Amino acid sequence: MEREVKEVDRKELYQYQKNDIDTIFEKFEGKPDNYHLLYQLPTGGGKTVIFSEIARRYLEQYKRKVLVLTHRIELSKQTSKMLKSFGVKNTVIDSSVKELPHDNEYSCYVAMVETLNNRLKDKKFHMDDVGLVIVDEAHYNSFRKLFSFFKKSLFLGVTATPLSSNIDLPMYETYTELITGEPIQSLIDKGYLAKAAMYDYDVELTSLKLGINGDYTVASSDELYSRAVMQDLLLQAYDYRSKGKKTLIFNNGIYTSLYVYETFKAAGLPIKHLDNRTPEMERKKILSWFKNTPDAILTSVSILTTGFDEPTVETIILNRATRSLTLYFQMIGRGSRKLPGKDTFTVIDLGNNAQRFGLWSDPVDWHYIFKNPELFLDSIRTDAEIESLHVYTMPEEIRNKFPNSDDVEFDVEDEFKVAAELKMKPKAVIDKSIMQHAQMCVENSETIPEARKLAKLLEPDIEYRVKQYSNLLTRTTKNYREWLMEDYRTRLGTNIGKLFRKYAMEED
Repeated sequence: MEREVKEVDRKELYQYQKNDIDTIFEKFEGKPDNYHLLYQLPTGGGKTVIFSEIARRYLEQYKRKVLVLTHRIELSKQTSKMLKSFGVKNTVIDSSVKELPHDNEYSCYVAMVETLNNRLKDKKFHMDDVGLVIVDEAHYNSFRKLFSFFKKSLFLGVTATPLSSNIDLPMYETYTELITGEPIQSLIDKGYLAKAAMYDYDVELTSLKLGINGDYTVASSDELYSRAVMQDLLLQAYDYRSKGKKTLIFNNGIYTSLYVYETFKAAGLPIKHLDNRTPEMERKKILSWFKNTPDAILTSVSILTTGFDEPTVETIILNRATRSLTLYFQMIGRGSRKLPGKDTFTVIDLGNNAQRFGLWSDPVDWHYIFKNPELFLDSIRTDAEIESLHVYTMPEEIRNKFPNSDDVEFDVEDEFKVAAELKMKPKAVIDKSIMQHAQMCVENSETIPEARKLAKLLEPDIEYRVKQYSNLLTRTTKNYREWLMEDYRTRLGTNIGKLFRKYAMEED
């Protein structure tokens, strides 16, 4: 038998949440029945808590029923549980619910979009008594198909990012007005969210292709992020910034995530993989393991961006690039929950995402984005613009691998000028660069295999030097640049062997 939820069971609201709830009800006052209000609050700010209290208060004040719309079954269940904790008697409408009597006992419904749409079209449900419709994750456009069924209801859309998932259906066409809650930095300053320590690594993304949804395709992302150089960079970044911490890795494709799983597993690290094809029972086991294992690593694809709440996450790794501002905030937000002893969390960005959107805690003009989504999307930096500003600086964790080398810097542009003045072929610049890298590897190793292993750590530096060199030449093709990279690696390995033999002969 269902236990009655008493006042003391109700989650205590923070002051900023109370203020926002008061503001929302002030907006509702005197508005026409079809008034649509959009409310923005960052991930971790307590949107579900806020709209659960709004549902309770609306039922008490207006005596009409409430409908909460979600787009995933996990969110429906979580929302139903939260509503019950606020004393709101509700039922979840999923595919198992075929009919809904007019005189049912529930004051609130939590519904999956597709299921409710089918039932309403088939006239199986009658919801004339719904006065308030709350739309969770309102930036998804699947909700719009239901709006015509509730022309005499107030609408409250709730989202962390008031930017439509479909540029052809901007949110200003659906919602009359936007109000914004506390910004991320304010929630950090007031102790409600953990502070992000963000580390980014300049990545060459020009091979990525954009799909019809405006974001990078899975195929081009898989091709880039499954490369050995990217896997090495990921492992190095984890080892230096996150080793021993509970870590969540976001990828764009299943192939990449499985590749990450194999790479980390081969390194003896505790890791599991999760995607939308994982059976429900196995998924529950994996999430339970992740929750209860202090140094667990979970590599995933798209499935944990919403409806997943694991406050013990200490590191977020963005092993992907995205042009979706919403996804950027969703991914980082998974690590922002604060706990006793957890005031900060780590973000490792391997997709130039912070350079595209700014730091996670930077102020955002949501009103401008809401009113001018096309202009905002047009203003996002292209990869070419981002990469033109990249200046490679050897990370401290890699520099420490070369303690016997006094100088690891090499200015390709200056060397190119010197070669031109001495009437040398441009190839002399690459020759000199390869020899410097070979010298670094040899003087910090005892054996040839050890030196060649060190050479792999220099891949980002090699890519940067080859890119600079290619830009200084005229009319270079992509195929030529790829050949240059391959030739550089081959000759570096050869020169490492030559230097070792030379030093061995000198010692004899």
